[in-house]
Amino acid sequence: QVQLVESGGGSVQAGGSLMLSCVGSGYAYSIRCMGWFRQAPGKEREGVASSGGRTYYSYSVKGRFTVSRDIAKNTVYLQMTSLKPEDTAMYYCVADQNECYLGRTDFRYWGRGTQVTVSS
Repeated sequence: QVQLVESGGGSVQAGGSLMLSCVGSGYAYSIRCMGWFRQAPGKEREGVASSGGRTYYSYSVKGRFTVSRDIAKNTVYLQMTSLKPEDTAMYYCVADQNECYLGRTDFRYWGRGTQVTVSS
C-alpha cells in the first residue's frame, strides 16, 4: 500500500520560511515524478511544484519556492521562502510513475496534507 506522509507545516509570519517534507513508501514501481499541490478554503486546488526529469513551478511561487528530491530516500521537499498570506493552504504531496509535465494534475498518489498558515 502506497503512503505519502507530509511534515513540516505550521504557522509563520509573512516574509518567513518553512520547509515541507514528504516521504513515500510502498511503491510497486519506480516513481518518476513527485511534487506538491495546495488548496485554500473556497479555492480550487493548485499545482505548486513538481520534480522529475525537470522541475516545474506555478507562476505564483516561482522564485520563492524550491522543490527537490532525494530519490534514494523516496522523499520530496518544498523549501518555501518569502511567504505571503496568500500562500496559506493545505499542502498535499503527490507522486506518480509517469513523468512530470507543466500543468499536470492526474497524479496517482496523494498524501493527506499538511497545513501552512501565513499571517500578515
